[in-house]
Amino acid sequence: MEVFYYMVFGILGVVVAATELSKSNKDRINTSSTFNSFKNNYLFVYSLMMAGDWLQGPYVYYLYSTYGYGKGDIGQLFIAGFGSSMLFGTIVGSLADKQGRKRACVTYCITYILSCITKHSPQYKILMLGRILGGIATSLLFSAFESWLVAEHNKRGFEQQWLSITFSKAIFLGNGVVAILAGLLGNTLVDALALGPVAPFDAASCFLTIGMFVILFSWTENYGDPSENKDLLTQFRGAAVAIASDEKIALLGAIQSLFEGSMYTFVFLWTPALSPNDEDIPHGFIFATFMLSSMFGSSLASRLMARQAPRVESYMQIVFAISAASLLLPIVTSFLVAPSKEKGGSISFAGCIQLLGFCAFEACVGLFWPSIMKMRSQYIPEEARSTIMNFFRIPLNIFVCIVLYNVDAFPMTVMFGMCSIFLFVACFLQRRLMAIADKPKTEDWVAMKERDSEAEPLNI
Repeated sequence: MEVFYYMVFGILGVVVAATELSKSNKDRINTSSTFNSFKNNYLFVYSLMMAGDWLQGPYVYYLYSTYGYGKGDIGQLFIAGFGSSMLFGTIVGSLADKQGRKRACVTYCITYILSCITKHSPQYKILMLGRILGGIATSLLFSAFESWLVAEHNKRGFEQQWLSITFSKAIFLGNGVVAILAGLLGNTLVDALALGPVAPFDAASCFLTIGMFVILFSWTENYGDPSENKDLLTQFRGAAVAIASDEKIALLGAIQSLFEGSMYTFVFLWTPALSPNDEDIPHGFIFATFMLSSMFGSSLASRLMARQAPRVESYMQIVFAISAASLLLPIVTSFLVAPSKEKGGSISFAGCIQLLGFCAFEACVGLFWPSIMKMRSQYIPEEARSTIMNFFRIPLNIFVCIVLYNVDAFPMTVMFGMCSIFLFVACFLQRRLMAIADKPKTEDWVAMKERDSEAEPLNI
């Protein structure tokens, strides 16, 4: 069966290379040298930030287990991370609109570096503090950087369509190339050089430090709401009003939560799905295969977004439908393929089918990220971009915490079925968003601010 892994990886590698190299003028957007310089600076920083994140991922659970903690204790640490992202991360991320997005990006670097340092201690309380800091950093990673990019892009007067180039390249590099290289580097540090499971966290700190200095010396500051009132509660209320009063923003938030919730659940489920009887599967190689699939998706997204048709709102309906169908495969194979009773061994025939479906899902993930970024840049008001984006993450984090807490309470087929239903719902919501995409806003941000200013805000 080892040949099967190499065959899938090789085919995907050829497809990704062919997709990139075969781009015609229709698939490319002519840009200026000034924009290219700006784009490359952001991609360099974003790649460093993602390297700091990807280096840690494969070794968090392993590190905790080497310190002697069991599944229950480790589960509580993971729940603390997502809970922190929901509570503290929402507040800290929202401050980016008021205190500055560049400052928030630097805060991300410092917070994540401190989180990495805590991994040197085997004490549970210190590790819990590290998870809380990591949750805050995650919220900043997925809101502050994108908010800074969109604001700076518009401030410099670049064409709106050029944003799609930066988005797709960021996912291709940050969630593809960098993820694979980070996995190889982590494996080298831990296994080949025998530096221990803390080594990837130290390497992550180095990448984050380099990125932080690049931000400090090459980025300019930008803000969201320019008003003098720095009241956080008013910012929260304004963001909530924006979501409630604009159906497009509300739909976008629901779609994002449904897809990302399914995606994070998939992260927990793919290993037991492929090795239900403790089959010997190459986790690192399969992870690299998934990242290649994601690279194919992001490359395809760059082609689609470079053209006038189809619109993002249109083709994302197909993406959600395919992703929903791909996560139904574990349920289908459980009925059509007789389960193996043999412990150990290589991956089963059902596992091979599921692996192909999971690669299709990862390709959809690669399509999702740049596409959702483009839709957010179109529909979310600049004045509260970070705040609203962190609001979107609240239901996501609640859902992931519930899944983690009850991961052993439901059969795997039920969990995959739930994810598939969520993705089908996202497909229907995307269809609704397509129908109202050109509908004008009922009320803009300034009008909402003027209306809300009639009430006396509470200062916190």
